[in-house]
Amino acid sequence: YMTESDHRLQSMLQKLRDNNFKITPQRVEILKILAASKGHPSAEQVHNKVKAVFPTTSLATVYRNILKLKKLGEVIELAFPDGSNRYDGYKPYPHPHVVCLGCDKIIDPELTNFKDMTKKITGETGFEIITHRIDFFGICPECQKKNLENSKLNSRGLKAHSDHCDRS
Repeated sequence: YMTESDHRLQSMLQKLRDNNFKITPQRVEILKILAASKGHPSAEQVHNKVKAVFPTTSLATVYRNILKLKKLGEVIELAFPDGSNRYDGYKPYPHPHVVCLGCDKIIDPELTNFKDMTKKITGETGFEIITHRIDFFGICPECQKKNLENSKLNSRGLKAHSDHCDRS
């Protein structure tokens, strides 16, 4: 029985083969991590996981592979204003994200009426929509709980988050 991430891995490998890329063990490991990770890892996070298996793999190698996969449409890149990038090889097509301003966690909400929204926007603007990016920013339940505990100890409460929001 193949899981969704197994299917993603096979799809990525096939795309690389179709484009005459060598399939090295390190490359397979990088693909595995990207195909399985629903947490939208950074290149550094992918690198740390690859190093556990192939200690000599460089961060540059991870970046090069991510860029190749991005060009081939097998990974999407989420860039953030602070200059950090996160990558999604599990769902390599545009979809909404919810981002925690506290811990930087990123999750994919299941929004079913999304295609209708694209149609509506096309109808309203006459634009042919090629891609989209929708991110919701907030505070995840874990961070809310931490904030509540901290605010009991610390009357400043959510100050850290308001500072985070003022930076833009």
